[in-house]
Amino acid sequence: MQPNKNKYFILFLVSVLIVGLDQLSKYFICKLVPLYSQIQVIDGFFNIVHVRNSGVAFGLFKRFGSEYRLISMLVVSLISVFLVFFLVSQLKRGCKLQAFSLSLILGGAVGNLIDRMLIGEVVDFIDVHWAEVYHWPAFNVADSAITVGIIFIIFDELFLSRKRKSETPPA
Repeated sequence: MQPNKNKYFILFLVSVLIVGLDQLSKYFICKLVPLYSQIQVIDGFFNIVHVRNSGVAFGLFKRFGSEYRLISMLVVSLISVFLVFFLVSQLKRGCKLQAFSLSLILGGAVGNLIDRMLIGEVVDFIDVHWAEVYHWPAFNVADSAITVGIIFIIFDELFLSRKRKSETPPA
């Protein structure tokens, strides 16, 4: 039986696109927006900022012991990358949304891994808030791709996997 090469093509194409967009956007933020500065885009809702995140997504575990934080983040990132490759290898034909979702997650993980390896922390720049009442932690293209990928996987599991199982003829 020949492996489904289409899922690897999707994985490669989407994740390279995400890594490229992520790194390009971070490059321009670092060049054009001074560290800890902000540019108001939509008053009371959206700013472009330049901050650094030494934790994981949305600043989680930022206060983890500094001597072990970077190595821990690198190890977690590498495990995530290998886990995505394993999950893609397990996909059956026709699971295009899952392949696409895992590609988003892989691209996001690699984008943030590059930052951690090059500068020891992740560049974040998207700042969403509701007036001054609710302020979401700053994030980036990689974080967005990971989040959307996870949402798509949940959607697929809740709604589409049942449909695939009911359409599969009994053995």
